[in-house]
Amino acid sequence: MLFPSPVFLFVFLPLLLAVYYALTPRVAWRNLVLLLASVLFYAWGEPLFVIILLLSVVVNHAFGLCVGRCQSEGKRGKGYVVAAVVFNVALLFVFKYLNFTVDSANLLLGTHWEIRRIALPVGISFFTFQSLSYVIDIYRQRCVAQPSVMDVGLYVTLFPQLIAGPIVRYETVMQELVSRRTTLSDFSSGIELFVQGLAKKVLVAQQRRRRCRHRLCLAGRPFVNCGGVAGSGGLYVADLL
Repeated sequence: MLFPSPVFLFVFLPLLLAVYYALTPRVAWRNLVLLLASVLFYAWGEPLFVIILLLSVVVNHAFGLCVGRCQSEGKRGKGYVVAAVVFNVALLFVFKYLNFTVDSANLLLGTHWEIRRIALPVGISFFTFQSLSYVIDIYRQRCVAQPSVMDVGLYVTLFPQLIAGPIVRYETVMQELVSRRTTLSDFSSGIELFVQGLAKKVLVAQQRRRRCRHRLCLAGRPFVNCGGVAGSGGLYVADLL
């Protein structure tokens, strides 16, 4: 699901805002709504890879609890941090670099190793490093281990930054996950920023992209599609919540 798409602008976002603000002000219920909406947002374009996303959340939450338990016993928990790094790097390597590594080895060594082509989950770099940063923040004692996997899941999967970043440190948002208050001024500022970002994306970026592609095609040069630009402007949605 792309931010400038009709299904996001006229279905997903209005329904989410309506349900979010119709609920009781209890943060736990609103976090649950945001978590479910974020998983749905990701599953819209990547239904199979939702499993990878949720696996990353659950495993890193467990590592965070282990590190926090070690620190409560006067230990550092360094072994769990190393294990978390290995898990996250391995996950990223398999989906993003394994095919490239095998192809490069075949080219350099003259071998003919064949493996199944592995599709690349959208945003895997962002949610992998964001999950890992949660464990590292606990290890560095910048925050405490969060007992609720739902709050950690929301931190990792929140849809405005899930597929296009940026990577947000847990220590910068941990207070808002457990206690936040939205004013009318905050909401109106969020709408203004979102509209500005959407206008820049649709009226400026996409038009220049079409012209650039047209000129490159006329010149007989290949056009590289930078899909990550599709997420620009989406971060402003966070100011509405």
